[in-house]
Amino acid sequence: MLSRLMSSSIRSLDRECNCTVRLLDDSEYTCTIQRDAKGQYLFDLICHHLNLLEKDYFGIRYVDPDKQRHWLEFTKSIAKQMKSQPPFTMCLRVKFYPPDPAALKEEITRYLVFLQVKRDLYHGRLLCKTSDAALLAAYILQAEIGDYDPGKHPEGYSSKFQFFPKHSEKLERRIADIHKTELIGQTPETSELNFLQKAQMLETYGVDPHPCKDVSGNPAFLAFTPFGFTVLQGNRRVHLLKWEEVTKLKFEAKTFHIYANQKEDKKIILTYFAPTPEACKHLWKCGVENQAFYKLEKSSQVRTVSSSNLFFKGSRFRYSGKVAKEVMEQSAKIKRDPPEIHRAGMVPSRSCPSITHGPRLTSVPRTRRRAVHISIMEGLESLRDSAHSTPVRSVSHGDSFMRSRSQMMDGSEASTSAVISDEAYSPSDSVLPTPVAEHGMEMPLARHLNGAPCSIDEEELEAGTSKEGQATEFGHGRREQRMVKSKPTTSSDVEELNKFILSVLRLFLVTIGLLFALLLLLIMLTESDLDIAFLRDIRKTPEFQQFHFEYFCPLRRWFACKLRWMGGFLVSETK
Repeated sequence: MLSRLMSSSIRSLDRECNCTVRLLDDSEYTCTIQRDAKGQYLFDLICHHLNLLEKDYFGIRYVDPDKQRHWLEFTKSIAKQMKSQPPFTMCLRVKFYPPDPAALKEEITRYLVFLQVKRDLYHGRLLCKTSDAALLAAYILQAEIGDYDPGKHPEGYSSKFQFFPKHSEKLERRIADIHKTELIGQTPETSELNFLQKAQMLETYGVDPHPCKDVSGNPAFLAFTPFGFTVLQGNRRVHLLKWEEVTKLKFEAKTFHIYANQKEDKKIILTYFAPTPEACKHLWKCGVENQAFYKLEKSSQVRTVSSSNLFFKGSRFRYSGKVAKEVMEQSAKIKRDPPEIHRAGMVPSRSCPSITHGPRLTSVPRTRRRAVHISIMEGLESLRDSAHSTPVRSVSHGDSFMRSRSQMMDGSEASTSAVISDEAYSPSDSVLPTPVAEHGMEMPLARHLNGAPCSIDEEELEAGTSKEGQATEFGHGRREQRMVKSKPTTSSDVEELNKFILSVLRLFLVTIGLLFALLLLLIMLTESDLDIAFLRDIRKTPEFQQFHFEYFCPLRRWFACKLRWMGGFLVSETK
């Protein structure tokens, strides 16, 4: 009896696994889930922990063993998606940026979006001119430390905050001047809202770039924003397609296609090449989800889409969440007292539903600041020997200017090249180990947008590595990358083989189905009264005569008998 209970408890433990989710304020939420638990269960746990109701803007992101990013699908099992052994480590991030942050119903939602956009500013995803950068940083300063106090804030106090990986003393002085003179009296809530409203006006608001190459082999970065699909090359935005103009998104292996209809029935097809098939599929799924969320009126209009025009080939995917219009309508119905938000002064509480974090000297963790100071040449040296890393660099944080949103969103410029920065914008020198890249996919550092702008620390945390192992992993990056190259087979090779087998199986099933349908049609025609020479010849053959008298006629009599019985039964029931 005791052994039976022990074995039962062991089986119960085997069915459970630990999961850690890094939140937007860099605190961690740890829980135990069943191995067959779906993504929606974990997401609901996190939203309950945060006391978050407007949750459809957020998602859970993870990195697989091949360093490829993914969004956790809520309708599928967590363990099957992770492709790794527990404990699982993931991150809560904004998946769909609200088109108008001021329209959000609750302050807690705006605060979480504020934390995400602040990350974007630091990692180089949010581009802006120097004056805008100073104002955005001043808003962050006001939200975190309040009004300027000469007794608490000595000369050069703004330099202790890391808003960007690198910035000049002149910019630091400008940030301090704005904080001292222009933002006095603003509450944290007001500063965060002003920050979001200013960030929303920038062209790269909501951008999470995917590194690709165009048909000429030039590096490009594809991104999906609340306003449409955009392509960034160098310091230019070469394409901007509004969501209502995009008609279809397709991919095959590493090739990604965007079909769009513009003014005067002008049809265009854009083709780009991702580093790996997995990166291309991730790009396609992100595009499908963003298009459904921002374009459709109702979630009932969402359809399963295929990556190919052929039934037996390609991937199928269906967005399973609500669309933006439904989210706004549902938010308007929220009626409760605003949840309390503790922005400073306490250690994060696992039991408290409000968000809390301790006092911070910088806007980013210390480990992330250390990654910035690692020599860029050291990173590049290791990347030259690697087929699994792509050197990236965001654009230089100098006197760079961007056109206003009203100019960029002008329909006449939707497909033309537009300058978004006068110089190479470089707020970060961190090198990201992007999912995988070919030898020829290494992208030049000079004058290109940051294609995968998260720092090493964030990526490794998402992949489930510890803080202590981050510096070691980066320092021995070259050796590990060579080990990856020496592997005879990889999980991507196995996945490609499985896809090929699945495509062949689909083709076989479709062929069998068509042959069966043609056979039934031929039998119906030969047994009919159609007087056609071809059918008369078939009816005269001995094989047809044998089939007709031994199989078809008895089967027809059996069906007729069953139909008469069912008809009589229904008539008797009605009486």
